[in-house]
Amino acid sequence: MRLSKIKLSGFKSFVDPTVVSLPSNLVGIVGPNGCGKSNLIDAIRWVMGESSARSLRGETMSDVIFNGAAQRKPVGQASIELVFDNSDGRLGGPWARYAELAIRRLVGRDGQSSYFLNGSRCRRRDIADIFLGTGLGPRSYAIIEQGTISRVVEAKPEELRVFLEEAAGISKYKERRRETETRIRHTRENLERLDDVRSELSRRLQQLQRQARAAEQYRSYRDEERRLRAELLTLRWRDAQGDILDRERILRQQETALESLLAEQRRLEAALESGRIRRTELSDHCNDTQERYYQAGAEISRLEQYLQHQRELRARREDDWRQTLAALTGIEAQLAQDRDQRESWRAARAAAEPELAQTRTAEGDAAAALNAAETALREGQAAWEDFNRRDGEIQRQIDRERTRLEHLERQLTQAERRLERLRNEQTQLAVADLDQERAALRQAEQAVTERLQRDQAHLAGIETELATIREEGQQIESRLRAAQERVQTRRGRLTSLHTLQEAALGRRQGQLRDWLRAHHWDDAPRLAEQLEVEPGWEAAVETALAGWLDAVCVSQLDLAVDGADLPQDGLTLCESPQEGLSTDTAQETPVDALATKLRARWPLAGLLDGVRIVPSIADALQRRAELPTGETLVTPDGVLCGRHWLRLRRGHDDSVLVREREIHQLEATQAEETAALEQLTAQAEQLRVRQHALEQGLRREWQPAVNQGHREQARVQGELKAAQAKWEQSCARRAALAEEQSELDGQCEQDRAQAASARAQLATATQAAEALRSERVARQAERDRRHEVVRQCRAQLERARQTTARQTAALETLRVRLTAVDQALDRLAAQGEQLLARRDQLDAERAADDGAALAAAERELAVHLETRLAVEAELRAVRQDLEAQDSALHEGEQTRVHCERQAEAQRGQIEALRLALGEARVRQQTLCEQLRELGAEPEALLSTLSAVAAESEWLARLEQVERRIQRLGPINLMAIEEFAQLSERKNYLDAQNADLLEALTTLENAMRKIDRETRTRFRDTFERVNAGLGELFPRLFGGGQAHLELTGEDALDTGVAIMAKPPGKRIGSISLLSGGEKALTAVALVFAIFQLNPAPFCLLDEVDAPLDEANVGRFGALVRDMSAQVQFIFVTHNKATMEIAQHLTGVTMQEPGVSRLVAVDVEEAARLAMVS
Repeated sequence: MRLSKIKLSGFKSFVDPTVVSLPSNLVGIVGPNGCGKSNLIDAIRWVMGESSARSLRGETMSDVIFNGAAQRKPVGQASIELVFDNSDGRLGGPWARYAELAIRRLVGRDGQSSYFLNGSRCRRRDIADIFLGTGLGPRSYAIIEQGTISRVVEAKPEELRVFLEEAAGISKYKERRRETETRIRHTRENLERLDDVRSELSRRLQQLQRQARAAEQYRSYRDEERRLRAELLTLRWRDAQGDILDRERILRQQETALESLLAEQRRLEAALESGRIRRTELSDHCNDTQERYYQAGAEISRLEQYLQHQRELRARREDDWRQTLAALTGIEAQLAQDRDQRESWRAARAAAEPELAQTRTAEGDAAAALNAAETALREGQAAWEDFNRRDGEIQRQIDRERTRLEHLERQLTQAERRLERLRNEQTQLAVADLDQERAALRQAEQAVTERLQRDQAHLAGIETELATIREEGQQIESRLRAAQERVQTRRGRLTSLHTLQEAALGRRQGQLRDWLRAHHWDDAPRLAEQLEVEPGWEAAVETALAGWLDAVCVSQLDLAVDGADLPQDGLTLCESPQEGLSTDTAQETPVDALATKLRARWPLAGLLDGVRIVPSIADALQRRAELPTGETLVTPDGVLCGRHWLRLRRGHDDSVLVREREIHQLEATQAEETAALEQLTAQAEQLRVRQHALEQGLRREWQPAVNQGHREQARVQGELKAAQAKWEQSCARRAALAEEQSELDGQCEQDRAQAASARAQLATATQAAEALRSERVARQAERDRRHEVVRQCRAQLERARQTTARQTAALETLRVRLTAVDQALDRLAAQGEQLLARRDQLDAERAADDGAALAAAERELAVHLETRLAVEAELRAVRQDLEAQDSALHEGEQTRVHCERQAEAQRGQIEALRLALGEARVRQQTLCEQLRELGAEPEALLSTLSAVAAESEWLARLEQVERRIQRLGPINLMAIEEFAQLSERKNYLDAQNADLLEALTTLENAMRKIDRETRTRFRDTFERVNAGLGELFPRLFGGGQAHLELTGEDALDTGVAIMAKPPGKRIGSISLLSGGEKALTAVALVFAIFQLNPAPFCLLDEVDAPLDEANVGRFGALVRDMSAQVQFIFVTHNKATMEIAQHLTGVTMQEPGVSRLVAVDVEEAARLAMVS
């Protein structure tokens, strides 16, 4: 794998798209200082993921973008692409199949970077993963730039370790270890959160379990309440059904009454209709008569109007005739007057026209004089404006110089005041006092820190002891809970056994218990309690002593039966001897007798005589023929066998004797457990007292002391930081004050020089202004004279124009008047002709009017007056008949209205009944719907109720159930479902907790495996690099020795130090070497790492600068030898180093700020030189 191309665009000084070809393993980059050679090294580091702008010699990431030059504008983005030749398949994994790999990084002005891998967008981490273990990276040992040699040699041991880790290829292991640690931390945090959730769920489940039981009871009460409510609604539905039937019956009665009223109403309406027909006939006759009356009146009115009109027409015609004669006389007089006026106006017009011509000539002369005066005025105005311009320039120069002088003087005054303040402030800066304050605060911080460390150590001891006590307390609490549970379990079992035993022995029989209590034998033991049976023979003894085991043991039998108040429930008594525990068998007792299997405080010979033991039923059946009379055989299982009979035991699980033995064993064990429980309780109490004392001391004394120490430390550190910042500010301020004072001194000198120049220029301008001031007076007088001439010419022209206008207007007025007179004469002549015609017409009408038409009209009027009187009499008679018919109709209408009101009232009652019936049906329907909501049908439910069931009884039952529900209090109805859900979640979380614990174990094992692999690889790499350094160091120095040392014991985090011994010197730390020796030592270390894990290429930026000629030769020889495996790209100014290059690339800057390339193939150039 090798780097074949570098494509740059917009990166730093490479503004134009540039391709740097790297065709060989020895490529030298040469060029003058500052031309951009190191920018190529920065470009490679930047593409490989460098995120620090400072490492790229910038402030922000956008500084890598070309920022413009003298003739170039800034660009918006920078792009670098590295093209790798991977034909050897060194990159493993998914990239091994690519023969060429292109990695590109793009950044814009916003500082956001984008990464591309073979043209596909990717993450910065993907780029870093490609180079993991290859020795490449933004800060790997393969990139040695200016100053890196000194940083490598003078690096701390922990920093130098990073180079070996990269060479060992364990950087990916460290990354995985960090990821594993993160996962473990997250897993533990998840476990803690899961434990909290599980604890909370457990508490919640306990609460929900109680709530679920209450919810079940609540649901039961609710079901009962729902049933009672349904039955109550059914009873109400039954009552509503009866109410509906009653209302329907009443409604039918009211509807029958309404029909009767409606029939009467229809009869009255028919009679009214007949009367209305008669009234209509009378009304028609009245209307006809009235129409004839109105027609007669109308004709009379017409005739009267005709007569009136004819009389008025005659009077108007006479008036018109007289007015026509008068108008003719007036028109003739007006015509004579207008003809005289027209002649006088024609004479005036003939006189005015010559005057107007003369006036217009004078106006033209005045206009010519005005034009000449204005031309002279414009010429003078131009000269005046030129003078004002020159004068204005001088005045503006004076103002500028005066303003500049004032500004300079004000600026000089301010600078001098500022200088004075700076000197005062510099005097007041007390840096020495701040040094003393910092020293005192450092001592105070050290004292506070030491005291805090002591308190923290003591606090840690207390916390450790508390943790131990808490752990012990938890163990004891666990044991205490287990012991309490065992005691409670045994106590419950013992109580149950006692209860069963008392019932089996008859202690709970009421009459017998009272009788024994009356005789003070209620505590007397039973026979079963006095027996000690050999284990395994309890069933046989119970079978043999059946009926005797519940016998009451008394001290004296004759005292027990003394009296007549013996119990009727049955009683078995036995007299117990006073001696201690004894065997109830004698010397003559047979070995196979059942009596040998038990011991008792009571002689059992009479009860067990003749009872022999056999191991099994088969043995009993075999020996029964040999039994003497009165003897029986019994097996351990309780099978009793006689000579001719066999009886099996009924029960096998309810053994009184077995239960008695278990009771004795439990009582003994209970005593031991109780003692152990008391001991554990005492231990737990002691631990609690100790824990409480430690916690009180921790809370009241040590924790407050540590907190106070932290606060005091923070306060002192804050004061120290403030003092340090104040000191740094004071020092910086003092330097800034000195610099500013120097700048102000220079500024003051510059301002004084500029002020002197301004004063000289102001004096020159003032003299020029004085010279122009006398010239201004003469020019002003000439300008005023010309203005006066123009004013006079304008006034004369204005007067001439006014005269012309006045004469023109007078002449025009005469013309208008003559035209108006001519028109008036024509109009008067036409009017005279019209009046003559009117007069002739009126004379003809007067002659034709003789009065015959008026007389005929008056006779016709008299006839129509008589006709109207006759019709008027007939109209009065008809109106009387019509009024009588209206009265009869009114009475019939009142009767009909009364009947209608009764029917309406009846309808209202019926509507009210229907509304009430509808409400009753709605109530019934509502009850039915409520029942259906409760899941019941009224008919079906009614059949299950008694016919005499009362609503009050069901209300009482319902109230009782509701009170029960209320007594339950608040109910969580979701408790049942929530309990089931939380139980399921609890199970899921328990499973998840187990999975997390398993995952935590797996991660811890993985981390241990990574640590083992890391230690092994690091130790192996360290030994190999150390051997390589020991080999290369003498080659570069011509002798001497060097080796690596580990600063710690743990290979996971130990540092690495370089120990070197150049020829003729003692071995010592690398920091004691010269600059050239440090450089050679760093080169030896890097090349030793290369020999171990060769990086694809190595960048050397002026590494040979501090070397002398001899060392440069050895350095070049070593580079040439290693170039067989590693591609070297080096920046150099040394000719000896240039000689080893196979390909030279020159970087120039012909255009300021823009870098360009010039490439030379050295071998090809040498071949051409030899040919030439």
